[in-house]
Amino acid sequence: MEHFSTGRLTAERLHEAHLADLVALHRDADVSRYLGGVRTPEVTKTYLATNMAHWDQHGFGLWTLRTQDGAFAGRAGIRHILVDDVDEIEIAYAFKREFWGLGFASEIASALTDFGLSHLELPSLIGIVYTGNGASRRVLEKSSYLLERSTIRHGEDVVIYRKRR
Repeated sequence: MEHFSTGRLTAERLHEAHLADLVALHRDADVSRYLGGVRTPEVTKTYLATNMAHWDQHGFGLWTLRTQDGAFAGRAGIRHILVDDVDEIEIAYAFKREFWGLGFASEIASALTDFGLSHLELPSLIGIVYTGNGASRRVLEKSSYLLERSTIRHGEDVVIYRKRR
C-alpha cells in the first residue's frame, strides 16, 4: 500500500523527493530529542536510502504524511528493527512541532496498527518509546498497546509496548 489516507492525513511511500522535508524534520532539536538526536543532512540521506530499501525488501515501510491542504506533517511507518538482538516490527511516527497535541499521532498509530495486524497479518507490533516521552506513551496506550518491558537503546532508557493480533 504505497498511499493511504486517514481522516486528516494522506500518506505516501517514502522516496527521494522527500529528502528536503525529512532533513528539516530531523534538524529540529525538539522533534529529534526522542529520535536519537539531531541528524545531519548526510545522515538523513542515508536514513532515506535505508528506509527505501526496506520497502523493496519487505513491501512496507515508512510513509511521509501530509495534511489535507498538502502541508508536510511528518513521517510514520511500519518497519523491521533489531531490539536486543531480536527482529521486531515496530510502528514509528514523528511529526513537525506545529502538529503536536492535535491528535495526529493517535490517528496515524491507529491506522498503522490496523494495517500491520489486519492487512499484513503480522502477529504483533511494538512501539519503542524513550521513558520520558509521556506523549508517545499515551498514544500507544490509546491504541491498546501494552507495556511489555524496559530496555536500553542507543544508551537511553526506553520502554517497549506491544500489541498482538
